[in-house]
Amino acid sequence: MDDGTDGGVTDVAGLTRLVREFSRERDWEQFHDPKSLVLALVGEVGELAELFQWLPADEAAARFAAPDRRQRAGEELADVLVYLLRLADVLDVDLAAAAQAKIAAARTRFPADAVRGTAPEKR
Repeated sequence: MDDGTDGGVTDVAGLTRLVREFSRERDWEQFHDPKSLVLALVGEVGELAELFQWLPADEAAARFAAPDRRQRAGEELADVLVYLLRLADVLDVDLAAAAQAKIAAARTRFPADAVRGTAPEKR
């Protein structure tokens, strides 16, 4: 990873390895306990939320179609993803499998024909 390239990695497992290697190369694993990673993740989600904080909801998508705003949102989304991947790695959670299981459960809980066009209610 010292050459600064990612080799075109796009799958969850590959990105997880990339983030792990990045951390190891810098001896940062010592700082990556679950609590610290959760706090870093929350901080990055906060930075992403700041980009949208005062935008009218019906204008947000259009405003972020502008290349500079889309790039800025992408940077914050990437920060969120990196910390999420690192947290899952430290906790030994297969994030792809967990997401697939969650979606499968949601398909049962929210059948498309029963909820199409309506927001789910909180239980």
